Amino acid sequence: MTTTKHRSLLDGLDEFVAGQLQTWKGVGAAVAVIHKNEVIWQKGYGYRDLESKLEVTPSTLFAIGSSTKAFTATTAAMLVDQDLLKWDMPVKTYMEEFKMFDPVATERLTIRDMLCHRSGLPRHEMVWYNSERTREQLVNALQYLEPNEDFRNKWQYQNLMYMTAGYLVGNLKETTWEKLVQDHLFKPLGMTSSLFSVEEMQTQPDYAVPYMEKDDENVRIPYRNIDAVGPAGSINSNLEDMIAWLRLQLNQGQYDGQQLVSKEQMEVLHSPQMPCDSPFHGPEMPISTYGLGWIIEPYRGHSLIHHGGAIDGFSSQVAFLPEEEIGIVVLCNTHGSIIPYTVTFNIIDRLLGMEPVDWSEKMAKLMSGGESAESAVPDTPEALDPAAVPVADTEEKTDNANVVSLDRPVTTYAGIYYHAGYGELSIQLKDDGLQAIFNEIDMPMEYTGNDTFSVLLVLFGLKITFTFQVDQENNAHSISIPFLMEPGTKPIEFIKKS
Repeated sequence: MTTTKHRSLLDGLDEFVAGQLQTWKGVGAAVAVIHKNEVIWQKGYGYRDLESKLEVTPSTLFAIGSSTKAFTATTAAMLVDQDLLKWDMPVKTYMEEFKMFDPVATERLTIRDMLCHRSGLPRHEMVWYNSERTREQLVNALQYLEPNEDFRNKWQYQNLMYMTAGYLVGNLKETTWEKLVQDHLFKPLGMTSSLFSVEEMQTQPDYAVPYMEKDDENVRIPYRNIDAVGPAGSINSNLEDMIAWLRLQLNQGQYDGQQLVSKEQMEVLHSPQMPCDSPFHGPEMPISTYGLGWIIEPYRGHSLIHHGGAIDGFSSQVAFLPEEEIGIVVLCNTHGSIIPYTVTFNIIDRLLGMEPVDWSEKMAKLMSGGESAESAVPDTPEALDPAAVPVADTEEKTDNANVVSLDRPVTTYAGIYYHAGYGELSIQLKDDGLQAIFNEIDMPMEYTGNDTFSVLLVLFGLKITFTFQVDQENNAHSISIPFLMEPGTKPIEFIKKS
């Protein structure tokens, strides 16, 4: 039997996953594989709670991060089926108040553009990350966010666009994105454990705790609530539920005899829309494209459709090979972990009967410039999953030998500064100097001269510069901050309010 053969090809997978957890210092993982609609693997590894030594099970809930995006794209496809939405009709047709910084994008941007990341906007992650603003307020902020590329010119991963797409489909059905997913995907698929908030997840009987590596140890970190940008990445799920989701993909929108999404629209979701960036470029995966909520690329000559996800302390990978009817989901509760990728690719190699590629070693070299897997540190998860927001060592990294004395009174810089898209930034006096507070994130400041400070974004593991514009009377008027890392982006200018 085919199924028996495929099960035998997975002999040794337990040892492989255990080895990956050890090599990459992972806390826990959950792995499921389906072939020809049958579950041939479904297991937990390691711990969902390291301190309490609670083991991962197939029922353990994990934050799936940007693997959520395919759910958002699918709700849009359902509305296309219902003739409530057209892929290429301007969003402004459905939301009159919709406005982008670029007037051309305002008039022409479609939901297809949003879902394949070609709006022209760079990431602008700090607009939403840890923000208390509502989804509606964040949609309204789009008009103040400058693009760095022409509309439709380039693929650039954009969480705010996915949030807006979810907001739009909810509005069109006179409900919320969450209710739409719950009623029209979770319920008919029997995804009874899946939910939309890490707050709610912690009330369930079986859920994973987020961890990150610090000083060679795995430490528990806070859950990151991203409810406001939920359509971009807030779903929490487990193996049992995600198997149903994979079946829907492999069965072209049909589940349990019911056609939830038309084959025609499923094909749109699973078809290349834009060439996109990939960290995996090489002989195995020579080109990479983005569909709607999915990355589509050839893997060793076979069609692979997949999407990863990462949010503080969690990473995921959902993948399927439509022609071979193979589906794989890997969930992990270790920050920025590449385990979902190395395990997924290894399983594909096994099931295709091909000599396994040493993806662990490839990843190590990719991230460390040639070091081995044991010494490489995956400190830039966004290189692997564009939705990832890295969390850094929380110790302040200051070099007292290089501290520069202030040229002006410290009170010159203190105050409230404002940007219409980003909101308020507070510069406060502390006993040991100045501290910036943005979206309730504390950022220590270190003076480097010429009205410029080196500022530590603890949560991002980055140091950036704050440059103040100050007049001859020692009055600061604004701050220039290069929050954006993409090429061609301008620094964000915050104007002093008080």
